[in-house]
Amino acid sequence: MISSKRILGIDPGTNVLGFAIIDADKKTVTVIEMGVVTFAHISDDHTVKLRYIFEQVQDLIRLHRPEEMAIEAPFFGKNVQSMLKLGRAQGVAIAAGMVNNLVITEYMPKKIKSAVTGNGNASKEQVAGMLENILHMKFSEKYFDATDALATALCHWYQSNSPGLAGKKSYSGWKSFLKDNPKRSM
Repeated sequence: MISSKRILGIDPGTNVLGFAIIDADKKTVTVIEMGVVTFAHISDDHTVKLRYIFEQVQDLIRLHRPEEMAIEAPFFGKNVQSMLKLGRAQGVAIAAGMVNNLVITEYMPKKIKSAVTGNGNASKEQVAGMLENILHMKFSEKYFDATDALATALCHWYQSNSPGLAGKKSYSGWKSFLKDNPKRSM
């Protein structure tokens, strides 16, 4: 098991990027900073936005010095152009982590939601609500991109702090899981 680490969680977007920095150890998770970076106002030129994403993620890494980055993968939607733009935003955020030698892990949205709420189809509101319960914090709706980034960082902590994925315990249902993980209940 890993004793302690600082994780940068990223929820990439084409107009808003959510981020969260956590310190996590065996017993506690502490939110160091979370927020959103908006760049819809910057330019209509997508390459200018991509450069801004790269620079902002670089700044977060330099300021907080995380060891690892967890990033949400783009989901497959109906609009191909939106998905391509989202993938580019994710790519430059990953590049910012790479040039700073971070360990980077990508998670699908359903995996993140499932890790935090137990339901891979949970809404943003449900994810935020569960995070409030787990971390004993309150979040406003304007921070849903930030809570998604926080959920991504927390998902990564849960995954990396598992006592060996090969010997991972399985549960017969939600009640048996909650018996061993009482802090994960709502």
